Amino acid sequence: MFPTSAQVETLDRQLGVCCELYNAALQERRDCYHATGKSIAFPAQSSQLPGIKADRPDVGEVFSQVLQDVLHRVDKTFKAFFGRVRRGEKKVGFPRWRSRRRYDSLTYPQMGFTLEDRHVNVSKIGRVKIKLHRPVEGRVKTLSLKREAGKWYALFSCEVEAVPLPASDEAVGIDVGLTTFAVLADGSEIANPCYARKAAAAVRRAQRKVARRKKRGNSRRKAVVLLQKAHAHVVNQRNDFHHKAAREIVNRFGLIAVEDLNVKGLAGSMLARSVHDAGWGMFLARIDEKAESAARLVVRVNPNGTTQRCSGCQTVVPKTLSQRWHECPSCGLSLSRDENAAREILRLGLGLSLDARTWPGTACVASEAPAFRHGE
Repeated sequence: MFPTSAQVETLDRQLGVCCELYNAALQERRDCYHATGKSIAFPAQSSQLPGIKADRPDVGEVFSQVLQDVLHRVDKTFKAFFGRVRRGEKKVGFPRWRSRRRYDSLTYPQMGFTLEDRHVNVSKIGRVKIKLHRPVEGRVKTLSLKREAGKWYALFSCEVEAVPLPASDEAVGIDVGLTTFAVLADGSEIANPCYARKAAAAVRRAQRKVARRKKRGNSRRKAVVLLQKAHAHVVNQRNDFHHKAAREIVNRFGLIAVEDLNVKGLAGSMLARSVHDAGWGMFLARIDEKAESAARLVVRVNPNGTTQRCSGCQTVVPKTLSQRWHECPSCGLSLSRDENAAREILRLGLGLSLDARTWPGTACVASEAPAFRHGE
């Protein structure tokens, strides 16, 4: 989006109003629970909006459904919190207040906007110039205006019909790693771009600029925007890489077997920085999303032992992390450690596939039956 200076001022002011409403709604729920032992629900809070708009002219400047969406966010936050409590998770994360600097989006859930060729008309804001990076398909359902690193973006959620890809009889197992981002069961590799490591020097310089600036000053705010841009560039590079790699895999293979990794646990290990840089969780999520719309089958297998077992005869061949080559003393199979793991993942995935058919060039056999999730 390319809003004018007046529109930017209006957007920033509306974000501040929505942030204040979010914090007030959260505080009301806390106070109600402490006073009565029961929480207040969304309908009761939503019914107060007309009175608030009458008393506060600045609240009336925000589109009504945007205000309701703010209360929906609070409601979803508390529902997620109580869900974590019911599941007995260690870190339940009680909802917290939001800072103005960290409240960065407005959502129009149903109406209040119209899309043109090079402009979007937004209620209470006006006609804003935009640049579409691709044609908008289907029926537009939701518009979100997002502030990121000093720029504004319009995010459209559209209702479209899924178009399955032509059927494929090829199957693949994928072993993700750090030296190589991913190795496929056929031996092909996807190199690890290491975007965060390459951008580390630029990020450090931007961080030093922020540290040297006086707090709450204009120069510090400008330095913070530069730091945000440095981080946003890395995020955009990584997202683009994940989308393209997942698209190539989904286009080619009909069955995709991956490890059911505990990425959050791995991200807390001594390799945390490298794991975050690779972004395995986002990559596997991209494969799930694209496979679902393309009518592909994704099978998640238990990762335990996939690097230690021989993919040819299932003999356990112990290896340390530094040993990158697999040599089986039983069947004589010799290949890289990652390719062996990818073949073992494929073997397990074929045994867990819902249709239990034999895919060309592979054997549908698996002695283990680990827990898995699937999407097709």
